[in-house]
Order: sequence, then C-alpha cells, then structure tokens
Amino acid sequence: VMASMAHLQEEKLRLQEELLGLQEKLAAQENNELSRSLQLQGQVESLKAKLLEQAQEISRLRSELGGTDAEKHRDLLAAENERLQQEMKACEGELRELRRQQQAPCRDCAHLQENAGLQERLSQLQREAEEARAKLAELDLEVQQKTNRLAEVELRLKDSLAERAEEEERLSRRLRDSQETIASLKSQPQQIKYIIKTVEVESAKAKQALCESQSRNQYLQEQVGMQRQVLKEMEQQLQSSQKTAAQLRAQIMMYEAELERAHGQMLEEMQAMEEEKNRAIEEAFSRAQVEMKAVHENLAGVRTNLLTLQPALRTLTHDYNNLKRQVRDFPLLLQETLRSARAEIGQAIEEVHSTNRELLRKYRRELQLRKKCHNELVRLKGNIRVFGRVRPITKEDGEGPEAANVVTFDADDDAVLHLLHKGKQVSFELDKVFPPQASQEEVFQEVQALVTSCIDGYNVCIFAYGQTGAGKTYTMEGTAANPGINQRALQLLFSEVRGKAADWDYAISVSAAEIYNEALRDLLGKEPQEKLEIKLCPDGSGQLYVPGLTEFRVQSVEDINKVFEFGHVNRATECTNLNEHSSRSHALLIITVRGLDRSTGLRTTGKLNLVDLAGSERVGRSGAEGSRLREAQHINKSLSALGDVIYALRSRQGHVPFRNSKLTYLLQDSLSGDSKTLMMVQVSPVEKNTSETLCSLKFAERVRSVELGPVSRKAELASWPSQEQLEGDAPSGRGHASPSPGQFSGRATSIRRKLQTSG
Repeated sequence: VMASMAHLQEEKLRLQEELLGLQEKLAAQENNELSRSLQLQGQVESLKAKLLEQAQEISRLRSELGGTDAEKHRDLLAAENERLQQEMKACEGELRELRRQQQAPCRDCAHLQENAGLQERLSQLQREAEEARAKLAELDLEVQQKTNRLAEVELRLKDSLAERAEEEERLSRRLRDSQETIASLKSQPQQIKYIIKTVEVESAKAKQALCESQSRNQYLQEQVGMQRQVLKEMEQQLQSSQKTAAQLRAQIMMYEAELERAHGQMLEEMQAMEEEKNRAIEEAFSRAQVEMKAVHENLAGVRTNLLTLQPALRTLTHDYNNLKRQVRDFPLLLQETLRSARAEIGQAIEEVHSTNRELLRKYRRELQLRKKCHNELVRLKGNIRVFGRVRPITKEDGEGPEAANVVTFDADDDAVLHLLHKGKQVSFELDKVFPPQASQEEVFQEVQALVTSCIDGYNVCIFAYGQTGAGKTYTMEGTAANPGINQRALQLLFSEVRGKAADWDYAISVSAAEIYNEALRDLLGKEPQEKLEIKLCPDGSGQLYVPGLTEFRVQSVEDINKVFEFGHVNRATECTNLNEHSSRSHALLIITVRGLDRSTGLRTTGKLNLVDLAGSERVGRSGAEGSRLREAQHINKSLSALGDVIYALRSRQGHVPFRNSKLTYLLQDSLSGDSKTLMMVQVSPVEKNTSETLCSLKFAERVRSVELGPVSRKAELASWPSQEQLEGDAPSGRGHASPSPGQFSGRATSIRRKLQTSG
C-alpha cells in the first residue's frame, strides 16, 4: 500500500507537471494563433494597398500612353523638318546663283513687297524648322521616360507576384505546422485514461489515503476534461483561421484575375492607340503632301521674283547701314541733350528758389513794418490793443470728440488764429496771438513796454477777459514758481527804478480791490467785507477815486509777495463744474508810481491798473446753485455792461453807460481815452467750449476797433520836495482817498504789521 501510495503521488506530480506544460503550450499556441491572424490581416491589407497602387499605376500609364499622338506628331514634324531643310538649301543655292549672275537692276519696284513677303516666309519656315527640332527632342525625351517608367512598373509587378507566392508558401507551411501541433496535442491526453489502478486496502489509513488519491485523481481528470474543452475551442479557432486564410487566398486569386484583366485591357488600349497613331500619321502625311505642293508653287514664284531683288537689296543695305549709324550715335546725342536740359532746369529752379527767398524776406520785412506802423497808428489813435492767448488742453477737458482741438494758428502771421465752429473755419485778427506753448516770459515781453510807460507818467490798464477756466488768473497772477503779469510788472518797475536812481526818486504803492456781487471791497484793508464806493475827486479833475481804499508802499520783491498773498487770501474763489478754483469776483491791482526829477523838479504820476475779470459762464454747465448762482448772475451782468460800454464807444455814441455796473464805472478812466489800455483775451481750444470761444473772440475784435484818442502824460513842475514829502504825498489820481502824511504812515505801518503776521 505504501509503495502504491508513493507511486500514486509520483503519478500525481507527473500529471500536474504535464497539465502545467499543456496549459503553457495552449497559452503559447493561443498567442501564436493571435499573432498569425494579425500577420495575415496585415498581409491582406498590404496586398490590398499594393493592388491599389498597381491600379493607380495602370491608370497613370493609360494617361501617359496618350503620348502616342505626340509620337505621331513628332514623326510628322521630323519629315516636314527634313523637307523644309531641303527646300531652304535649294532656295539659298538659287539666291547665291542669282547674286553671282549680277544681272542688270530691275526698274520695276512693284516686286519689292513680294520679295519682302517671300523673305518673311523663308524666315518663318526656318523658325518653324527650329521649333520642330526642339519639339522632336522633347518628344524623344518623353518617350524615353515613359518607356523607363513602363519597365519599372513591370519589374514592380513581377516583384510583387514573387513576394505574394513566397508569402503564400510561408503561410501554408505555418498552417501545416499548426495542424501537426494540434494533432500531437490531441494524441497526448489519451495516456491519462489508463493510469488508474485498483488497489486493495487493508487498513483505515490506507483507505483514507486511497480516497484522497481517488479524489485527487478525479480532480485531475476534471482538469484534463477542461483542457480537452480548451483544445476543442483552439481547434475551432484554428478552423476559423483556416477559413480566413482560404478567404484571403480567394481574394488574392480574385485580385490576380483583376490584375490580369486590367493588363489585358491596357494591352488592348495600347493596340488601339497604336492604330490611331498610324491613322494620324497617314492623315498628316497627306496634309504635308498638299502643303508641299503649295510650297513648290510658291517657290516657283520666288524663283521668278528673285531676279529683281538685287537692286532692292542694295538699297535696303544702304538704308540699314544709315539707320545703324544713327542708332549708334543716338545714345550720345540723347545724353548730351539730357545733360543740357538738366543744367537749364537746375538753373531755372535755383533762380526760382532765390526769387522765392528774396520775396519771402521782403514779405516778412513788410509784415514787420506793417505791424510797426499799425502799432504806431494804434498808439496815435488810442486804440485798445488786444492780445489773444490760447490755453493748452488739460486732463480736466476729458477725452473724446468734445476734447478735440478746434483752434489753429497762421504760420506766417502771429496775429491771426482760426476757429472751427460747426464745421466752418472762422478767422480772427488781433494784435498778437499766443499759442498754448507760449510761456509767461514771452507774454510779458509783449506788454512790458506798456508797463514801463507807467514810470514816465502814463496811465496804463491791462485786463484779462474770457470764459471761466480759460486761464485769466494764471496769466495775470501765475504761480509762485512761474509768476504772471502782476508780479513781473512790479519786478520790472523795481528794476527800472533802480536804473534811474541816480537822477530820479520814485515811490511805488500798491492797492488791491475786488468787485464781488456788485460790491467793491478792499483786499488789503482791515475789514475786507466792508463795502466801498466810487466817487469823483473833489479837485475838479473829473477823475474817480475810492475813499477808504488801502494803499501800501512796496520797496522790495518780498513786499510784493506779501501783498499778493494777503490779497489772494481775501479774494472770493469757489469750485464749479468748469473750474476747480473759479474766480467769483473781478480783481483790480492798482500800482501807483510817483517820480521826482531831482535836477529839474519835474514830478510824474503814473498808474498801472491790472484787472483780472471773473469768467463768463453758463449756469447750466457750471452747475452753480444758491450763492454760486447769484455770483454768476452778477458776473454775467457786469460783463454784459462792459459789452454795452464797448459797443457805445465803438459806435461813438454821445452817452456811454459807465454807471450801469461797478466794473465799468471803475474802468471809466481806462476806457475813456486817458489811458493806454490792453485787453488779454483768454480762450479755450477744446470743441465743447466753441461757443464761448467764439463770443470771446468776437468781443475782442469789437474792443480792438475802439478808438480812445491820444494819451496824455501826467507831469508837472513843482518846488523840489524832500524824500519824506514824496513818500507821504497824498495820491492825486483816481481810485484813492487823500489822507494826510501821518494817516498814510500809520495805515502803512498797520498793514505791514498785518502782512508780517499773516506771512
């Protein structure tokens, strides 16, 4: 029993090993079959691709075999070429023979045209022969290339057939190997059926071992059954692969038959093309014979006409030589003519340039002379001079079409500017126009002559006019780093005073006032809110003065800065939609210069009125409400009164309404003919302010046409006073009270203390 148990164990192990081996073989066989099926599919796809390529090659050959017509044409052209060469040689021989004979010239020139036509025909035949040679060479090359391609296609076809035969042989061998492997696998499992042995068991342990062995044997038999089932499935797969291979063989045979049929069709088409080629050659030959007959007839006519060609040829040769000489000399004549023409044109251009430069120089000189004469005429007539200044475009103007620039300037005349209003250009002529890039220094250079005349005893008035936000306050006051006309005027006066200090004694005093809501206020007084009145001087001179207006003497630039700072603090300014720091009042800076010539005792008194008018504004655009609205109404009313005064002065009316407004009443002396007056009109260049700019420029033109009459100098001879009397003398001009020397000294001391405290 133990021996049999051991034998059964060994048999069991062997069966397990065989089972594992069979499983591995089955797995390997499955992989091989799968790979073989994939290979067969790939081969089928490659055969299909090859058949498609061969079909494409056959179609291409069919299209290329159409070259047989070209071969026919080539042969025809070759025959015609040979015939034309022979005819050309014959014609050339006859021409040489005719030249040798040197017959008498024919006087009948009617054959010249026919001779020319024959020569042209001869040259045409030669060109056709050359073209035929070229076409013949091209056709030979094409035929050679097509023959080579056909040989290559045949070689490729043979190679593909050989490869296909080899592939079929290889597939058949693999199929036979697979069948042999399956047969060997079928024969192996039969040994397992007869391994079971009957063993008598004598003990319980042996019985138990035997039962276990039988159960294991049964398990192994089940495994063997499963393997057999797997083998059956593999056989079915093998049969399906064999069917697939058979189908592929059938497809290959079908493709071969189709290829043979295509080859037969190609041969038939080639034969048909060959027949067509022969037929075309015969037709071309017949046409060539007909043309040959016509050429022979033409040659007969040529032979008759060539006898008359020698004199015509001699004449043509002579004319040709003359033309050749003229053509050879033509470039030299052309270059010489062009050179002389360039020289004349350059000289004319230089003369025109010099003439233009001279005219431009004369024009500018005349323009300057005209301006000088105009200024002198304005001075003699007493006209109000008008300067215009255009502010630059700022970020507050915004962006878009409303912020576009509508103001342009004349490049040749600095007194003209153009405004684009509603699509039309409107031009304005003033005495001087400053563009946006003009500096404060450039503006002051134009007005400093008026400022210095104040020292000589003349009354001068400079006032800025324009809409709110146009830059009036900037022009008159400026900034600390870039001061305006007010501070520069005082600095210039101090400079002139220092230059005349050897012969003259001068005293400069400053007053500052504003007109706010038709109320006159003292900006340098102790009570800036106190209202002042304008009255006539009691001396009977007819001039105006302001009782109680503070007058502060300045002796240095530091005093000027303190006065300006104190007056600026008291002036009324507010923020509106059009201007962040809009002036809500008319500001008036009165500078009085009193001088005394120590050698002659001549005393002069000059006044410089610098006026910064409040800007005109539209209430709807500025967004003024409440007190701002009332201020705007008073400002517009006073500016309207100023326009009425200008209109009355321009039309020379008997009554001028100066008293309609505090502004015009205060400017009466400056606008009534006893003052040098300059108006600085400020305009905005952007499109949204076009209406206000147009109104300001029209008002400026009206002001420019006003004649005030000649200006008189305020000078008188008096006894030589002391410096203290000069400093404490009461003001005799308009717009000031007449305090005693003690009162003036006390007021000046209090104002100086106030300015020092505020500074």
